[in-house]
Amino acid sequence: MRLTDFWARLEQAFGAGYAASIASDQVLSELGGRTITQALAEGEQTHVVWRAVVAAYPDRVPARLR
Repeated sequence: MRLTDFWARLEQAFGAGYAASIASDQVLSELGGRTITQALAEGEQTHVVWRAVVAAYPDRVPARLR
C-alpha cells in the first residue's frame, strides 16, 4: 500500500482532523507501543501499520477499507 493510500484510508475512517490526532497521539500496542507516525517514520511498512489500525479500531474502520 502506498503511503498516500494509507493516509486516504485513515482520513476516510476517522475524518481529516481526527485522523491526524490518531496518528500522532494514540499509542498502539499492535505497533509495539508506538504511534502511527512513529511506526511509519521508523520504516514500518504501511500495510503492517494499517492492519494495526484495523485491529485497534475494528468498529471505526469500514469493511470496504479493510
